[in-house]
Amino acid sequence: MLASYARGRRVETLTVVGNAPLTPDTERAALIDGSDLVLRMTTFALDEPGGQPAYGRKTDVVVVHRGVLVSPHTFADYKSRLYLLAEPGRLHWEPEIIPGWWPTDLGFVPIPNRPFVRPLGRLLGLDPEQAIWATTGTLVVYLAVRLFPEARIRITGFSILDKPEQTTFAHAWGQDVNVTGDHRLHAESALLRSWRDNGEIELIP
Repeated sequence: MLASYARGRRVETLTVVGNAPLTPDTERAALIDGSDLVLRMTTFALDEPGGQPAYGRKTDVVVVHRGVLVSPHTFADYKSRLYLLAEPGRLHWEPEIIPGWWPTDLGFVPIPNRPFVRPLGRLLGLDPEQAIWATTGTLVVYLAVRLFPEARIRITGFSILDKPEQTTFAHAWGQDVNVTGDHRLHAESALLRSWRDNGEIELIP
């Protein structure tokens, strides 16, 4: 399903763009927009027409969750993108209903918990009986690594790599948000760094 949204329907280069603020960088923006497949998440930012390039504009797949704070870019041009809904809470208490803010003509495509969320939790050393799970950003990177092992996978905009002790997330769009108690950032940071070190992913500054 994801590959069908790629440029030419082949995925040799894939970029996951996190929500952390990025400084202007023409080369980075061009690299993002030149990728075969670009994944973004939740409250993301895009380069504004006429503004300084930083985040790029190409958006093929968007991953959201029920508590998302929608930015002007989240559902813009949504008919040309694939939208996935991360629902780890369904393993514990969340009902299987479409969120009230979901566009009425957009399909409901949840990320399966058992083949993706649960195995990622095991990699992070999380107790499956507790309501604890990875951030959406780490889940998206895990999807990329699992689904496209032969692709060149790049990530950018992930503050937890260098700041796993943070208690708030600064977003490229909108206000800072609190790190909720269902995440373990130190474990996520260590896992992402291990994927970087073994060559499964590359970091774009």
